[in-house]
Order: sequence, then C-alpha cells, then structure tokens
Amino acid sequence: MKRGKLDLFQSPSGQRSIQTLVVVGFLYLVMMTLELPFVFDSGFTAVTQESSRSFSVQRTEEEFKGKKELIRPEKIPLEPRNQTWYSNPERRVSEFKPLSSMNFDSISVNNSSSNVSGIESWAKEAFEVGRKTWEEIQRGKSPGVRENAIEKNRNESCPISVSLSGFEFLEKGPIMELPCGLKLGSLITIVGKPRVAKDDKNAVVSQFVVELQGLRDVDGEDPPRMLHFNPRLKGDASGEPVIEQNTRYRMQWGTAIRCDGRKSYFIEGTVDGQARCEGWIRNDTNSEESKIRLWLNQLIGQTKETAVWPYPFAEGKLFVLTLRAGVEGYHVDIDGRHVSSFPHRAGFTIEDATGLFLKGDIDVHSIFATSLPTSQISHRRLDMSSRWKAPPLPNGPFELFIGIMSAGNHFASRMAVRRSWMQHSLIQSSVVVARFFVALHAKKEVNVELKKEADFFGDIVIVPYIDNYNLLVLKTVAIFEYGVRAVSAKYVMKCDDDTFVRVDAVMNEINKVPASKSFYLGNINYYHKPFRFGKWAVTYEEYAGDKYPPFANGPAYIVSSDISQFIVSGFEKHKLRLFKMEDVSMGMWVEQFNSSRPAEYIHSLKFCQVGCTEDYFTAHYQSPGQMMCLWKRLQDQGRPQCCNMR
Repeated sequence: MKRGKLDLFQSPSGQRSIQTLVVVGFLYLVMMTLELPFVFDSGFTAVTQESSRSFSVQRTEEEFKGKKELIRPEKIPLEPRNQTWYSNPERRVSEFKPLSSMNFDSISVNNSSSNVSGIESWAKEAFEVGRKTWEEIQRGKSPGVRENAIEKNRNESCPISVSLSGFEFLEKGPIMELPCGLKLGSLITIVGKPRVAKDDKNAVVSQFVVELQGLRDVDGEDPPRMLHFNPRLKGDASGEPVIEQNTRYRMQWGTAIRCDGRKSYFIEGTVDGQARCEGWIRNDTNSEESKIRLWLNQLIGQTKETAVWPYPFAEGKLFVLTLRAGVEGYHVDIDGRHVSSFPHRAGFTIEDATGLFLKGDIDVHSIFATSLPTSQISHRRLDMSSRWKAPPLPNGPFELFIGIMSAGNHFASRMAVRRSWMQHSLIQSSVVVARFFVALHAKKEVNVELKKEADFFGDIVIVPYIDNYNLLVLKTVAIFEYGVRAVSAKYVMKCDDDTFVRVDAVMNEINKVPASKSFYLGNINYYHKPFRFGKWAVTYEEYAGDKYPPFANGPAYIVSSDISQFIVSGFEKHKLRLFKMEDVSMGMWVEQFNSSRPAEYIHSLKFCQVGCTEDYFTAHYQSPGQMMCLWKRLQDQGRPQCCNMR
C-alpha cells in the first residue's frame, strides 16, 4: 500500500530531510547576500549595459527595416579613423557635467599681427564676467534665498500697465520695456504725429516704424521682431502710400504683407474675423488694375465696397494708434478705425514681445500699455517630463557627437529639438550623442532658469562666458573640445538650435567616406568674399584677403575626429586664429590643418542654408512649430517633407 503524502512529513526520516533542506536553503541565502554586491559591481553591470545596448540596436534595426539606404547601427565600423580620435579609453562618460571644461587663458594668448581683431580682449572680459556670474548662480543654489528673491522680484516687475510721456520716451531711447511681454487682450496705445519729410535728396518719403521686439538673444545680435509695422506716407517705388507688415525670425525677414489701399481679398483669409488690410481712397481707382480687381471680387461673390476713408496717416497730423494682441494675430486701429491685422507666425509667442520700439519720422506724445501679464509665463514652454531627458550614456566611444549651439533664452527652441529629432533611435540608443552648448545670459533670471533646465534634462553644456554675437566661435571650440575629450566621438557635428537634423541621413552620408580620410562635410562656400560695408562688414585689419578660404555654412557641418583634435590642440596652445564669424573660422582652421594632412571637402546642398528643400539632410531657420511638423511628417510618411509654415 502506498504511503500518503502526509505520512512523509510525519516520519522521522522525512522530518530530518526537511530540516536539512531548510538549513541548506538558509546557508544559500546568507552566501547570496554576501556575494550580491560583488555581482552588481562586476558582471551584472556589464550584462545590463550590454543588454541595454542590444535592445537599443535591435529597436533601431526594426525601425529601419525595409529601408535599404538607411544605416544599421550594428554595422557601423568601430575602427578608429586615425590614432588620435580616442584619447582616454579608461574614462567613464556616463557622468555628465553641465559646465564646459574649456578655458580661455587670456594671459598667454597669441597676439601676432595676423590676429588683431580684438576678439581676444572681448573673450577675456566675457570669461571674467562669466566666471563671476556662474559662481553667483552656484552660491545662490545652496541657501535657496537667491532663487526666492528672484521669483519675488520677477512678480513685482510684472505690472499690469506701463506708460511713458513723449519726453520720457525721448530721454530713455527708442524702446519701451514690456517687462513680461503681452497676453491675450493686451492693448498698446501710441499718440504721435508724423513729421514732414525733410527736403533733401536722402529723404525719399516720410515714414516710421512700430515694432514688437523680443529679448535680444546675445549681445551684438539684433533682437527678433514679432511685428514690424511700417507706414510709408508717400509710398516707395509705387508712389502711393502703403503700410508694410512683417516679422524677423533669427535675423531673417519673413514674407511681407503690404497694405496699399485695396481691401484684402476674402480668399486671402482673415485674422480673428478681421481683414488683413482695410481699404482707403486711392488715386488710381480708374486704373486697369482696379477694374480687374473689381471684376475678380464680383466673380467670387464679394460685394463691392467703396473706400471713403483717406490714408490713416498725414504729415503733421496727430493720430492715436491702438495695437491689440488677439488669438490669431495682432490688430491695429488708427483713430478708432481698424486698419490692418497681422497673423501670428511660427517661432513667436505673445509673451516673447518684451519691448515696443519706435523709430523714424515721428514725434511721440505718449505711450500707454495695459492688460499686461502680471507674472512670467515663459517657463510654460518647457515640458518638465522625464521622457525628454537625455538617455544615460554607457562607456564610449561614440560614432557621432552633435553639438547644438543655443542661446540662454531659447527655451522653446531647445524643447522643440528634444521633442523632435533628438528622439531618433540612434540618439536614444547612444550611437549618436547630442548636447546643447549655451553661454551665460546677461539677465540673471535667464541664467537661473537655464541652470534648472540643465540639471533636469541633462543635455546642456554651459560655456562659462557672457554671450556675445562676436564670440560664437568660442562655443564652436567648446563643441569640439567636448566631442574630443568628453565623448571621444569619431565625428563631430556642429548645428544651430533652429536646425532640424535627419540623423540617419547624416550618418549614411558620413559612412560613404572611407574611414582613412580626413573630411569636412557641409554646404561649402568656395568663393565667398568679405563684406566691407553693412552689418556683416569686416575691416582689412580683421581680414586682409580678397576672399575667404572654403568654409561650410554655419547651420550644420561635420568634421572627422583628427580635425577636431587639431582644433582643440591649437586652441590650447594659442595657435588657433579666432575670427568673429564662426563658420569662416572653421574654414580657416581646416585650411591650416591641410598644411600637414589633406582634408577632403565634401559639398552638399542638402545641408540647407536657408529654410528646407526636398530630401534635406538638415533644414535651417525652423521654428519650434516647424520642428514638430518635420518630425511628425518623418514619422507618419517615412520620408522627409518640408513644413513651410512661416
């Protein structure tokens, strides 16, 4: 007869067996407890990292499955291009530090006759102020008093209204500060009088400019224009009075809207239900063009409207201009009558309009702005979600390092990059590494917010000098220094934060170059001459030659690691010439590199200098909205397609 299962537990031999198993199990648990830290310190970490990378590569491969021309990360060659590309194999790159280690030694800087542009003195001052500013930010972090004080001052500096008399405006300058920008429904009223045009050959017509301007990105650069309102009382080439409206984003003018006395077509669209241009009495109502326009209006069913109002501005006549911020755009009334409306354009938000600028043939009597925001709302542009944080970096080296040049107050642009092309699987799997490079801003509030952003997202490298447009070249050097020393990348790419990058297409283009070659890849200018007049003027003391060496346009270019190493070494030994235009500087450095080892110049128009073209590698001057649109179209359609939203 078989024993029941319960009898086994009741017998002496069964009980001894159970006791033995319990003792063995207890000893096993003790041994595992003692050995567990050693397992985590050695084998488990390696296994985890290898598993993580394998998963990322597998995910990347699945994403690219079926696309023959796209690179497969596991097939990227890992052999060094030359002996200098990987300098510190023992370094752990997973420890991210937000402060650049680049240093500017102003004492022993090269002061040769070929480098007398004054950029060294600017750099010296910018680094000295920058170090003090960074120390203040660091000190302000520990007690918590400084940030609270800044927040208090910020709230106190956001009044619901501001006003200036004509005398005060004349004394303070051509701009009135709007401390916290505008909000929906904000009103600005200007009382002024156009001056009579001077009777000389230089004054073609009486005109003036009213602009909503943003915060200047860096010292020396023009501020952005959210709205450019330009009445020309006796016209320009047309000879008829006009009002021109436009925007200027990243120093590039958009498409102008010209109001010339003819009411906008219905099919041109409205702004918050109002016409973009109202009509006024014109001198050519019987012209052929006017008759054709009338016929077209009747054809589309638009009723005839006879303009009975004259042009809203006259020399020596007082006017009251009211500017209102609406849902879809800005609206301008003159003496209580609607004159024009201008739609919001991608790249701007109404809280960015922190200054009202007036200039030209106008006498200002008074300015009054009301219904202003009573608190800063710019922080809403940051999505403080962990999903947008930079992925943790395993031990290097890496294939491609992308340094993204940005300014302190470009919060929205950086957020758009994080949410778009920085989500590419090659970046998320750390085959490609991307970091923002930002210098300190002149405003302390911006620096405090920047430090918070850097600490949270882990993708910002702060270069400790006060930003200046003529010192952008220092950010470029910092990008190469980080690419060589911090991540030991085989290739280093520089781009701007308004540049959209097709990461896979760029990697495919790089891998067409033989691994043994030094190269300089981008949209190359071969015969560019220095401008001697205007905004981009270069004096003969700064550059005496009649043309620059070949250089890639600044929005995006790539170099091999040996060129990166040459740049960093030359900067540290004070043998690197610094020029105020960073892309031209890069061309000079590659030309200098060529004296010892020839570099191949690879030109491609797909690194778009302005805007976006079909089958682009990079697209420049892309607003945050365009960034998201480009990324969405890549995801939805699997191919590049431009988003011309401005």
